Amino acid sequence: MRGQRLEPLFVTPLREYSMSAERKYREEIVRYGRMLHERGFVAAMDGNLSVRLDSERILVTPTCISKGAMRAGDMVIVDLEGARVAGRRNVTSEIGMHLLIYRTRPDITAIVHAHPPTATGFAAAGLPLTEPLVCEVVMGLGCIPLARYGTPGTSELAKTLEPYVPHYDAILMSNHGVVTYGDTVEHAYMKMETVEHFAQIALVTHLLGRQQPLTGVDVEKLMLARTKYFGGKMTASMPMAMVREPEKVS
Repeated sequence: MRGQRLEPLFVTPLREYSMSAERKYREEIVRYGRMLHERGFVAAMDGNLSVRLDSERILVTPTCISKGAMRAGDMVIVDLEGARVAGRRNVTSEIGMHLLIYRTRPDITAIVHAHPPTATGFAAAGLPLTEPLVCEVVMGLGCIPLARYGTPGTSELAKTLEPYVPHYDAILMSNHGVVTYGDTVEHAYMKMETVEHFAQIALVTHLLGRQQPLTGVDVEKLMLARTKYFGGKMTASMPMAMVREPEKVS
């Protein structure tokens, strides 16, 4: 009506929206942490998950807690230096790995670190998952390289991952486990499932004593299809079976 001031529709105050989004992320971390535990991807108090809340804050699981028994209020918020800015519990000792990935990959919003048994077995044996054995894995992840061992909870761990983070969305960590990341918690978690499923398939081929990798032409076609379907949402990994150990980071 004339003279009446109309309020715009669907406008939510920024602070209210931020708090609503944070609650959603807390609930997602609880849900996928429970799924990691139920599937045996973590045991006891292993593993950690995080979400980038904004340009200055990271929501992350705390140290010394079962990922199958977390509650939304257990999470910790840290700044870009890893210092706790909110939450009652202590920050995970592996926060440096999360911060490295967020600094290196602006497209990444969520990270999952776990110890799925078969994939971790490959990591403990010093074997990467780089053979193009399954077309869906080539499409979804490219391949899964193996980073050198770095002591958990130290800067050494982040340095071993640094050469791989720009090119891959899933990395095996020697004698340690697996880290995956994506644009949502769900996608980061699904990549963890894909890594473990592929590791189980690769293990069967080793037990059978035979592998039949896709040809170079087949891999090229899949990588082109990967670009078409996923576009800029996924990094351009190096060709399968062509991964070499990068130069050591000083």
